[in-house]
Amino acid sequence: MIAMDSTRQDLRLTTIVVTSVMIIVFLVVSAVGKKSVMLNGFSAVFYCAVISIGMQLVAWIPGSIAKTERFYDITGGLTYLTVVGFSLWAGSQSEPPSMRELIVSLLVVIWSLRLSYFLYSRIHRTGKDGRFDQLKTSPIRFLIPWSLQGLWVFLTMIVVIVINSQADSAPPFGIWDGLGLTIWILGFGIEVIADNQKTVFNKDPINTGKWIDSGLWCYSRHPNYLGEILLWTGIAFFGISCFTGLERVAWISPIFIYLLLTKVSGIPILDKRGLEKWRDNPEYQKYRENTPALIPRLSKK
Repeated sequence: MIAMDSTRQDLRLTTIVVTSVMIIVFLVVSAVGKKSVMLNGFSAVFYCAVISIGMQLVAWIPGSIAKTERFYDITGGLTYLTVVGFSLWAGSQSEPPSMRELIVSLLVVIWSLRLSYFLYSRIHRTGKDGRFDQLKTSPIRFLIPWSLQGLWVFLTMIVVIVINSQADSAPPFGIWDGLGLTIWILGFGIEVIADNQKTVFNKDPINTGKWIDSGLWCYSRHPNYLGEILLWTGIAFFGISCFTGLERVAWISPIFIYLLLTKVSGIPILDKRGLEKWRDNPEYQKYRENTPALIPRLSKK
C-alpha cells in the first residue's frame, strides 16, 4: 500500500510538471514563432522546442533504467549544440546567417562546451550529483529533472533561436549588440573563474568538509550563478535591435534564469544543504551573514 501511494504521488507530481512544461513551451512558441522561417508548415521555433524536449526524453530512458545522472549534464550540452546548429540551418533557408547570428551562436557553443565539460568532469570525479539522490530511485519521478532540463534549454536559448530563425532581414550589428557582447564576456569570465576556484579548493584534501570563502566566493556565496545570469542577459541584448512585436517575449530568457537560480533549484537548494552541514558552525553563520547570496558588495564587513 505504501509503495502504491508513493507511485501515485510520483505520477501526480510528474504529470503536473510535464504538463506545465508543455504548456509553457506551447505559449512561448505561439508568441515568438510567427516571424520564423516555416518548414513543412511549422515554425523553426517549434522544431527547436521539439529538439529541446525530445532529446531529454530519449536520454531519460537509459538514465532511468540505470538509475544514473552521469549523462544528464552532457545531454543538456549536446542539446544546446543541436539547437544552435538547427536554428542556424533553418534561418539559412531564408538568407545566409548574419554577423549577429554567427556571434550569438558562437557564444552559446563556447559556453555550452565549457560548462558541459566542467559538469561532466565533476560528476565523474565525485561519482554522483546530490540533487538526484531522491529522484533517480523512481523512473517516474526521474522524468521531472529531464523535463525541466528540456524547458531550461529551450527558454535559455529562445533569444538565440528567434534571432537565428527570423525569416526577414535583421538590422546590422550595432551598439546594443556590442553592449551585449561585453556583458556576456563579463558573465562568462566570472563563471569560469568561480568554477575554477571552487574546483581547486575542493581538490585540496585540507579543505574536505569545508565551504569555500576565498576568491570570488568571499564577495558572493554563488558567484558562478551571478556569471550565468549576466552572460544570458548579455545574449538577450542582441535581440534589442531586431525583435518586434511578440518576439520580445523571448526576453523571458534571463528572467527565467534569474528566478530559477535564485528562487527554485539553485541558491535555495545549495543554501539548504549548507545549513544542514554547518548550521552549528559560527564561522559559517558569520560567512552567511556577511556575504551576499548573489550580488557582491565588493567590500566585506
